[in-house]
Formats: sequence, C-alpha cells, structure tokens
Amino acid sequence: MRTRWLFADQLGPHFLDDPAQPVLLIESKAVFRRRAFHRQKAHLVLSALRHRARDDNVRLVRAETYAEGIDRPLTVCHPTSRAARGLVRRLPDVEMLPPRGFVTAPPDFTAWAGGRDHLRMEDFYRHARRLHGVLMDGGEPAGGRWNLDTDNRQPPPRGAERLDVPAPPEIVEDEIDDEVRAELDRWQHDDGIEFVGNDGPRLFPATRQEALARLHHFVEHRLPMFGPYEDAMLAGDPWMAHSMLSPAINLGLLDPAEVIEEAEHAYRSGAAPLAGVEGFIRQILGWRDFVWHLYWYFEPRYRAVNELRARTELPQWFADLNADAVEARCLSDVLAGVRDRGWVHHIPRLMVLGNYAMQRGWRPGAVSDWFHRCFVDGYEWVMTANVVGMSQYADGGRMSSKPYAAGGAYVHRMSDYCGGCRYDPKVRAGDDACPYTAGYWSFLARHEAELAGNHRMAQPLRGLRRLTDLDALLEQEKARGSRAP
Repeated sequence: MRTRWLFADQLGPHFLDDPAQPVLLIESKAVFRRRAFHRQKAHLVLSALRHRARDDNVRLVRAETYAEGIDRPLTVCHPTSRAARGLVRRLPDVEMLPPRGFVTAPPDFTAWAGGRDHLRMEDFYRHARRLHGVLMDGGEPAGGRWNLDTDNRQPPPRGAERLDVPAPPEIVEDEIDDEVRAELDRWQHDDGIEFVGNDGPRLFPATRQEALARLHHFVEHRLPMFGPYEDAMLAGDPWMAHSMLSPAINLGLLDPAEVIEEAEHAYRSGAAPLAGVEGFIRQILGWRDFVWHLYWYFEPRYRAVNELRARTELPQWFADLNADAVEARCLSDVLAGVRDRGWVHHIPRLMVLGNYAMQRGWRPGAVSDWFHRCFVDGYEWVMTANVVGMSQYADGGRMSSKPYAAGGAYVHRMSDYCGGCRYDPKVRAGDDACPYTAGYWSFLARHEAELAGNHRMAQPLRGLRRLTDLDALLEQEKARGSRAP
C-alpha cells in the first residue's frame, strides 16, 4: 500500500484508505516565512502535526519546503489551495486523489451550479439536504421548513454577562506543546520569522481525541442553547454556545459528516431542538461546503475582484491587532479576541470586523489575507468567498444578494456592547457619533449608484436620501480616515 502524504489540514482517519496505511507528514518552515500568521495558529498547526506523528506508521519530516520532504512514491488527497495543488501536480511519483473532508463531491456541486447566474447558499443547502438525506422526513424537510433562522436570531438575555451553558472540555497541554512553543521562539529570534497576536495556552484540539471530546460535549451540553443565541454577542462571553469545532474540522481531525450525523441524532432523540440543530448543520453542510466549492468553481482571479473599488490598505492599528488603540467598545473587544485567541464567532467576524472594513473601503484582498493569517481556522479556501464575496461584497453580488452593511443599531440590538461605549449608536454625526452608524450611511452614499438596482437595498437608499445632515456626515467620515475609532 502506497504511503499517504497528509497535509496539515488532513490529519483525521477519513483521509486514509486503511487505518494501517503508512503516513508521511511534512512540516514546511517556508510556509511560516511567507506570511505573518497568528502565533496561536502556528502553534496549533505544528502541535497537531507533531501529535499525529506519535501514531503508528507515521513519519514526520521537517524540511524547508514540501518538495524537500518527498523521497518516495506517494498518494495524497486533493489539497485545499491552488498553490498546493499546483505543487502536487509538479511532483513526480505523487498521485493526487479526489478531495476528502467535505460532504458534497465536486461533480455534484458543478452539476447543481451549472447554468445559474447567481449562486446562493440557501439553494445549495437545500440541494445538499436532499442529496445526502440530512434532516429529511421522506421528501420533505424535518419539521416542514427548510430554514429556521427566524427562530435563531434572539438578542442576548437581558442583563446576562454569560450564557448559562457549561464550558467545553479544557485543553491540557503536554510536552509537545512545550516543544512547539520553544521552537517558535527560536524561529522568531534566530530566523526572523514574524507572527501576529499574543501567544497563549492552546485553546483548540490538536488531536482527534480532543476533537471528539469537544464534539460530544457540544452536542450534549451546548447545542440545545446554540440556536436562539447563534447571532448574539456578549462582551464577557466570547464563546456563547458555539461549538468552536471549526479549527478541528479544518485541520481534518473531524469528518464533517460525522459532526452532522451526531447533531441530527440529537434532534431525532429529542436531546436538542430542531431550530438549533438545523442552524448548526446549515453552517457545515451548507456554508462550509458552499465556500469550499466556490473557491474552485470561481475563476482563480476571483480573490482579486473589487467591484466596489475599495482600495484603502489596512491601517496599522488593525493589521497589528492593536485593540487598545480603539475606543469603540465592540470593535475593541472583538479585535482583542482575535489578538488573544485567534478566534471570534461568525457574527463578530461579519458584522463587527467585516462590516467596518467594508464601510471604510479597505482593499478586499488585504482583508481576506488578514482573516486567513489571524484566525486559527483561517485558510485561503475558507476566506476567499467568505470575505471577498460575502463580507466585502466585492464580487457585486455573485454569491450574496446584498451587502452585509449595518449601523450601530444592529450591534446595539444583538449585543451588550453599546451600553458601555463612549459612542451612541443612535447618533451619526458629531463627537458622540457611532463609527458604525456614520460608516453605514457613508458607505451607502459612496455606492448609491452601484446599489440602486438591488431591490433589497431600496429602503436603505430611500432613507439615505432623506438625511438632512449627509454632507456634514460625509465630511466627518472623510476626516476620520483610517485612524482608530
């Protein structure tokens, strides 16, 4: 049986043909020279590789490049980036197999997508539910509805500082984690390899055993509370009832199919409500697979599209994760979460970080690269469509029906941030003007012509035309420029 080369995001048993198959792992130092990754992300990836290397029939090669580690005929599952796929194709004696680690196969996606002018996740998700028989009662969706999002949009409980859910199983570091941390210190000191963010205790699974423990705990203890507060934010509770499984799934430690199966079993057994289970499965069977397929289905230049002509480079305070420079409480807290944990959940990503970047006209490719480097679950395939298409609306609507732009009213409704902030979400001009509220109207004014034909933007644009202080607001936002709010 040929040795299977596993990339660092292919570490689970579903990437092998047989449990006894010989495995090659290659730890490439050049990967960390090319980009300034978050220190905790680098630690997690190396820790996961080295923990996997303790298993039987596994050989770990530490090399400057992947090519230097190849010394025998190999098979490898389709990689998750174009650069890695190009490398595999250039290497002699390496056979590339179809991709694993996703639910819907590429031929099934392209058959669904072919001929469609606009690709929408909701349409793909319903197709995937039928195709794989997930949350289906015969030919109909469980409960009679495909989408239960309206049940999953509650603001946080009034007066609560944290959700009343048990914390996930704690990660206990070992000698491998100590070794990796010391090696990263040497890389920084001796080789000049740079990182961003703060080091810290490892917060996410680096082994399959840790990942399975997190999965089982989430389904039993946290999934029942996940749905209602899926979109809510609390300053004192970064985890809420989220699973925090994306790093483990994206490292390949968990098969998304087994995650979906366990969540559906919780609904079928009465252990978790349908709305929350449907919302969770939508994130994996729907959104995760959707953005993976779009990465390959869209043309390679898609990641450089910029239909809104947003050309401002990231300001230094944002690039450096300098949360202390920011007075806006929501942005400061979320940026600190990235700095200190390399992770925040999907609403802070979209409606605090991405929303602010789009309002300010930051270059979409730079924003996508920042998300790729700074999040422990960030990969090029994850962030290209997520950030360029959805968060920044830089593709002009090829995958999203409207920009995810919102003012301070949204943050106020869905979080407890505004109560302790020096800015007022109801104010758009003046010293107390919320940068999100002012930024929202400034964004609409800049792009009124491009958005005029979008029926979902008709009401906001009518509101824009009724503003009596628009000139003052635009001058204010021009003066703000790229300085920290």
